[in-house]
Amino acid sequence: MITRAHRAQTIGPLIARIAAAAAGGYGIAALLSVAVLALPISKAQAVLTGQLASFAVCAAVVIWVFAARSALRAWIGLAVVAAVLAPLAWFAS
Repeated sequence: MITRAHRAQTIGPLIARIAAAAAGGYGIAALLSVAVLALPISKAQAVLTGQLASFAVCAAVVIWVFAARSALRAWIGLAVVAAVLAPLAWFAS
């Protein structure tokens, strides 16, 4: 018989990974699409490049979140990448 504590221990990390994949994937992709505007190319080409790259980055983030050793490491990795991309996106916009 599965207790509630055991169920919480097994489902909790899965829910954390799903939340990291959804929110983190969207967030990292959005930051990257804005940060691409800092590249020395025309604005139209930067927007197109950012939007196209965001789909690949979002998929890569989802894969990486579920491949990480733990949900905590996945969240830490997302925070590190966001900390790098956020200033670039801030200065580019």
